[in-house]
Amino acid sequence: MKYELSQTFYFEAAHTLHRTVDVEPSLRIHGHTYIAEVTLGGAPDEGGMVVDLGYLRRNIETLRRELDHRFLDEVAGLGPATLENLCAYLWRAMELVYGAKLVCVEVRREASGDRCRLTR
Repeated sequence: MKYELSQTFYFEAAHTLHRTVDVEPSLRIHGHTYIAEVTLGGAPDEGGMVVDLGYLRRNIETLRRELDHRFLDEVAGLGPATLENLCAYLWRAMELVYGAKLVCVEVRREASGDRCRLTR
């Protein structure tokens, strides 16, 4: 049996984006409310936890501070502020801490119905 444990968080951020559709509005600085979710998986340890949620929340808070109320175009290592790149950015940071326990990172913009999910 495998358990999956998730923690959801949000951040508000602005960006621009070079696209071939909706070019003009995408080039203007605009912002979104992003909702992100990190999912870890595995068997519970002797204490009954896949990971202690307290530690997961601390690690997520560090990432949230890097992104919240930021201009994403200026976040080192992110690249263009696409949902795909946000997932990859969060994945790289979480994988350093949780390794193979990391099974999914998801980033959503619920106001527009957009979602990207990166899985192992």
